[in-house]
Amino acid sequence: MTPNDETVLDLRGLKCPLPVLRAKKAMRAVAIGGTLVLECTDPLTVIDVPHFVNQTGHALSAQQRDGDLYIFKIVKQK
Repeated sequence: MTPNDETVLDLRGLKCPLPVLRAKKAMRAVAIGGTLVLECTDPLTVIDVPHFVNQTGHALSAQQRDGDLYIFKIVKQK
């Protein structure tokens, strides 16, 4: 997958439930098979984002932490 297939969403500073709500809205513009990258600082996103992915039928292809930054890569399935 090339970087062009990724949409990066900067959600730094936003608290629950805003990161998931913004991700849901942004996912509408992502093509099937494309990746939405979430960059979050809210520690609760490690719980909220995987639940969001499971409920919407998409795939969580990567999850990592870099200091205070939580990065999630969601592949749109449908």
